Amino acid sequence: MKSPRPAIGAFFYFGTASVLAIYFTFAAVQGAFGLFNRVQVEAEIAELRLRRDALAVELSELENRTHRLSDDFLDLDLLDERARDVLGLVRPDEIVIR
Repeated sequence: MKSPRPAIGAFFYFGTASVLAIYFTFAAVQGAFGLFNRVQVEAEIAELRLRRDALAVELSELENRTHRLSDDFLDLDLLDERARDVLGLVRPDEIVIR
């Protein structure tokens, strides 16, 4: 009569399956392409989109100002403002208070 032996093959199979399940679960949550990293990447994408939109607004303002100072279209008020700001010019009838 044979004595009952533990089935080593079954222990090995379930042990290997358990280790692989734990490894893949950990990799899915904290790995390079895991859930935590995905949340960080999505937050960074949202931040960069806001920055891109702000830069687009700034670019359109600069393009407008450049167009207003071009040879084809000269805005005298803007030219006067820039001359006062950059060169420190004032009109003879103005009083400067510092």
